[in-house]
Amino acid sequence: MPRLKVLLLSLATLSATAFGQNANPARPGTLNYIEGQASIEGRQLSPNSVGNTELQAGQALSTANGKAEILLTPGVFLRLGSDSTVEMISPNLTSTEVKLERGRADVEVDQLYKQNTILVDLNNGQTKLLKNGLYAFDADDSIVRVFDGKADVSSRLSLRDNVKPIEVKGDRQLALMGEPSNPQRFDKNKSRDDLYNWSSLRSEYLGEANVNLASDYAGAPGFYPGWYWAGGPFGYTWLPGDGPFWSPFGYGFYSPYYIYGGGFIYGRYGRGVYPYRVGFAYRGGRLVGSGNVRGVASGHSSAAFSGGGGFHGGSMGGGSHGGGHR
Repeated sequence: MPRLKVLLLSLATLSATAFGQNANPARPGTLNYIEGQASIEGRQLSPNSVGNTELQAGQALSTANGKAEILLTPGVFLRLGSDSTVEMISPNLTSTEVKLERGRADVEVDQLYKQNTILVDLNNGQTKLLKNGLYAFDADDSIVRVFDGKADVSSRLSLRDNVKPIEVKGDRQLALMGEPSNPQRFDKNKSRDDLYNWSSLRSEYLGEANVNLASDYAGAPGFYPGWYWAGGPFGYTWLPGDGPFWSPFGYGFYSPYYIYGGGFIYGRYGRGVYPYRVGFAYRGGRLVGSGNVRGVASGHSSAAFSGGGGFHGGSMGGGSHGGGHR
């Protein structure tokens, strides 16, 4: 659906007003979830800050004993570990750049358009994300790790001398300390630390929110792809413009058009990145079976829609999607 891809990258769409919504439009840098202690420029954040706070250019988000998630471009999430700081360099939709100043961060990329440039800086270099996947960054040890996907990584000296970046693919990591080196293989299983597990859980929550909202918006007029407000422990989830997409953890993100057309809904079982997926049937947006069942989405009502459109939507739970945001 080329038209939808154009809409997704439109700044006008990005700031469009949802019908009956008082939610802030989601933009790159929007705070989507916090756990424990987190602050922006020394100002402490609370659960009420979620969805209402943006990391502006030049501002830094810091955690103590806590974690935080911010939105980048639609379908891309940055998750900050404990005792970490990330600065927003550029919150532009087509050129989004952040700098991890200390600690650790994971970036989940579920969809990336060729018009998007997403850069993650460390003190000793810069990474350009090239494909869907999962990327881990360690500012303290200057390590870029690619669980799945592909990235171009440049050291600080390479950037200064305009040297071609080093390509790093899945299962490889690159240390930016000292002399430039070749990417090295790493053990995914041994690298699944606390932040990785937290990222996986967040991805699962957002996948669940997507299925509910995509089911509710199936067949609804005025739908545009992008960020949609799901409320509760979810924050904003992502509704793509076409087809299903898989997170690096194996959870699905479905377009309302796909569900409205009778597409299969798949679950996530097993272990690892991109595990084997089996189906489960939804009726009216609710899970009714699991295991080895393959069910088409049906029975979705689109009669009550007072929210939606642009890059924000309503609260979860069915019925009206208006005014779900704080």
